[in-house]
Amino acid sequence: MRMAMPNKVITIQSDLDIVAARMAARDMAKAMGFGAIDQARIATAISELARNIYLYAGEGTVTVSEIQQGLRKGLQVVCEDQGPGIEDISLVMQDGYTTSKGMGMGMPGAKRLMDEFEIESVVGEGTKITCRKWKRP
Repeated sequence: MRMAMPNKVITIQSDLDIVAARMAARDMAKAMGFGAIDQARIATAISELARNIYLYAGEGTVTVSEIQQGLRKGLQVVCEDQGPGIEDISLVMQDGYTTSKGMGMGMPGAKRLMDEFEIESVVGEGTKITCRKWKRP
């Protein structure tokens, strides 16, 4: 029986940290047996969320962990910062909404790539996004 992999916590303070978070998630997903397409989906979603930490909060963390719910196994990503927070989550989750000149897919795109996606945000205190991808049987 394979032991659960330890959590990986990546501090986001630069562009290089975004790449490190993306690689850590892809490596864990691969080790867990996720297919190449799901590995790419996870890495892309994390890249977008980690970039948001860097752009809007300046720094934060991305924690990647293996999870299990009954017989289902999955990968969980928690992105946290102590930045300005999100005033209007429903606005931010609209396709096409952007506060920057970026060409990223934004949070709606990241949500579509994952199976579960939750946002907690308090203006002036920060944001926590938790998303999960479940391994297909």
